[in-house]
Amino acid sequence: MTLPENFPSALKAALESKGYSTLTEVQAAVLAPDAAGRDLLVSAQTGSGKTVAFGLAMAPELLAGEDRLPPAGAPLALVIAPTRELALQVQRELAWLYSEAGARLASCVGGMDARAERRTLERGAHIVVGTPGRLRDHIERGALDLSAARAAVLDEADEMLDFGFKDDLEFILDSAPASRRTLLFSATVSKAIARIAETYQKDALRISTVSGGSQHADIAYLAHLVAPHDRENAVINVLRYHGAPRALVFCATREAVNRLAARLGNRGFSSVALSGELSQAERTKALQALRDGRAKVCVATDVAARGIDLPGLDLVIHAEPPTNGEALLHRSGRTGRAGAKGVSALIVPSNRRGKVVRLLKDARVEAEWVDAPDADAVRAKDSERLAEHPALSGEIEESRLEEARALLERFSAETIAAAFLTELEARLPAPEELGAAPVMRDRPERGDRPERGDRPERGPKPSRADFEPGTWFEINVGRKHRAEPRWILPLICRVGDVTGAEIGQIDIGETATRFEITGPAVPGFEAAMTKPRERDEKVRVTRAGAAPLTPADRDAPPPRSKPAREPRPGKLERQNKPERTASRHEDGPPRARKPGPGKPAGKPGGKPSGKAPARSAKPAGDGPRKPARSWPPEGGKTLKRVKRKKD
Repeated sequence: MTLPENFPSALKAALESKGYSTLTEVQAAVLAPDAAGRDLLVSAQTGSGKTVAFGLAMAPELLAGEDRLPPAGAPLALVIAPTRELALQVQRELAWLYSEAGARLASCVGGMDARAERRTLERGAHIVVGTPGRLRDHIERGALDLSAARAAVLDEADEMLDFGFKDDLEFILDSAPASRRTLLFSATVSKAIARIAETYQKDALRISTVSGGSQHADIAYLAHLVAPHDRENAVINVLRYHGAPRALVFCATREAVNRLAARLGNRGFSSVALSGELSQAERTKALQALRDGRAKVCVATDVAARGIDLPGLDLVIHAEPPTNGEALLHRSGRTGRAGAKGVSALIVPSNRRGKVVRLLKDARVEAEWVDAPDADAVRAKDSERLAEHPALSGEIEESRLEEARALLERFSAETIAAAFLTELEARLPAPEELGAAPVMRDRPERGDRPERGDRPERGPKPSRADFEPGTWFEINVGRKHRAEPRWILPLICRVGDVTGAEIGQIDIGETATRFEITGPAVPGFEAAMTKPRERDEKVRVTRAGAAPLTPADRDAPPPRSKPAREPRPGKLERQNKPERTASRHEDGPPRARKPGPGKPAGKPGGKPSGKAPARSAKPAGDGPRKPARSWPPEGGKTLKRVKRKKD
């Protein structure tokens, strides 16, 4: 291990106690002579020892040539991390690194008791590690004083910007002294990262240890192409086949995490779930169960893909593919850390193969496409591992040998060995039977395809002569329900977890539709169509019976939800419409109505014909008639009528 001559002896002793014989590439780069005292902009791969790297880089500012730190007061260094788990992990790493120097560390993360954190800050701390939101909250409340800070570290800066912490980061950095040393670590240096570096760093040294070749040379990428309904079964078989002491399984949603973790638990795996809906205490408990060996499988969302270091993690399974190549690298980076070997296995449903191919190309990763291990492959692997079983390789006490000799007198060696294998197999989760692997069809790359003008004319559609005859099924959707091939084919694929290549002839009847499923896909189709579904709840699929299908009436118009309206008569028809009769009654003559007082008799019904008579035509009553009023009155002024506004 090569360290500078004037490097603090306390940190040298801590590294030796942890078994460090050599430094990683990024650790050696931050300790180079040209990096001493300068701001650093570092990009390195996950698992390259970045936490120890910036812990060593800020040692000269914290210790100032001494072997031990001064009494704790206002923090001398600040480390900002994007997630709670990463912040707590950084705290643990720096705790053993600075243990010989007498460092006191404090954490400020969301989800923890803020009052307890304030009391810890009041007692004093040399290094504070936290998430942006909680750190800003403590600064605004006056609990965190950064006036004595000599160094500030931004770990996984690109992830913090993706999470929307830009304003919080700027507020925290503006609260620290301008004379501080700023160390910025990021997997990628985007334009936003470059702007932060230009604003808050002075004469920063750019360090990059990301190789231009293949990503994660210590990780073996495997892609298992399976039928859509065999996805979870393939996860179980991959876990059993590799037999890793610790494994991490990634899903896309919280619901998928809970469902898969429950199934693994029912099958005998000691598993825990990790997602954003859990509290910080529950997430910490789950990770601790993995570290101390009480759990062997962790099912998680992408919340666990950043910065979590699980020692001895040999296997990462992508039960559902990530959204982009960068997420794939961060997921896979949980294994193969610090020179160790690891496996990253992608479970690829046949209907998502194209997406995974583009994903691997985006991540610049070469994956080996192999069949998912079936039950026979898992049992064969168990037999290979039997020779390494601790019960056979360890020392055996004399009392146990005497019991073995007594058994040999009663039973043969083959019987005892078979009983041992049976007992051993009963303690392990049983492997799953998988359907036939989908056929891999090579597709030309975009660059190899001919131009549109050079393409030959499209010939007739190739026949499906290679379709293997299978079993006919019936779905309760037909011509009466406006069934059409363009949407009934995706419906069958969705209900039965099959692809279009596994569906043969489709016959649409009046009230039902029959279709053929190829022979190898029938068991998986029958298993999938009986599962509960959130969509298509009213769709029922059964095996087709012997009764013939009611043929659909192709000439009949498609059914409508409402009856068709009668055509509206044209203009000429409306003009030639006969006049209305005087009476609405057809049985007899109209009934004459007696006119009321002051109303002359008119048309039947009492309504006057024509215009209403003038007021003067009104018959006079018994008394004298008042003279008509004139306006304006004689000798008066013309007044305007003004409407009064209501209060």
